[in-house]
Amino acid sequence: MITTRSVQACGQADFGWLQARYSFSFGHYFDPELMGYASLRVLNQEVLAPGAAFQPRAYPNVDILNIILQGEAEYRDSEGNHVTARSGEALLLSTRQGVSYSEINLSKDRPLTRMQLWLSACPAQENPLLQKVALPESQPSLLLASPDGAQGSLQLRQQVWIHQVTLAPGEGHTLALRGPRAYLQSIHGSLVATGNSDHQEKLGCGDGAFLKDEQQVRLAAKTPLRALVVDIPV
Repeated sequence: MITTRSVQACGQADFGWLQARYSFSFGHYFDPELMGYASLRVLNQEVLAPGAAFQPRAYPNVDILNIILQGEAEYRDSEGNHVTARSGEALLLSTRQGVSYSEINLSKDRPLTRMQLWLSACPAQENPLLQKVALPESQPSLLLASPDGAQGSLQLRQQVWIHQVTLAPGEGHTLALRGPRAYLQSIHGSLVATGNSDHQEKLGCGDGAFLKDEQQVRLAAKTPLRALVVDIPV
């Protein structure tokens, strides 16, 4: 089953220094039916104004994946660790109890645009505090994050596999899923998603979709496409 989550139905925020779109309940946006999807707790697209910053704050036990779409950000924690990430890179923060984290848009004249995902983390697993990877635009399918860091991917503290799919108009790609749940998100571009029973769903730019009991999904790009598939078997 594939069920579309349209961009128009998502939560919205505009604080001047921050503009955001929330796929699931977050901050002031609350929907008791949308508290996340299995271990995928948060999926936001946020734009920080030039020079804007998130002040230090603590997080629950989650892995935070930031995919930088535009600009350059700096991330710091209260233990003195810091790292920068720019457009074309993804950064994974393995949060810890008692540690606070901050984020700043390093540019004084350009906005910072990023996708952010929170994934529930296994508290018994210790991973590197900060991980970063480059995202090649020409690779049709890239394993972005996984439990074991396979294929040079970011290593998660959870049984989740995150794929980035980048296609030109008219191209298609099929991904095998570990099942029974996955979430599909168009970062930009429109597509047709087809599941096992040949049921099709059309997604526009910014749309998402819940996948349930599908062994695979085929993505067919209608326009230049960049999308995420979050495979959540547990």
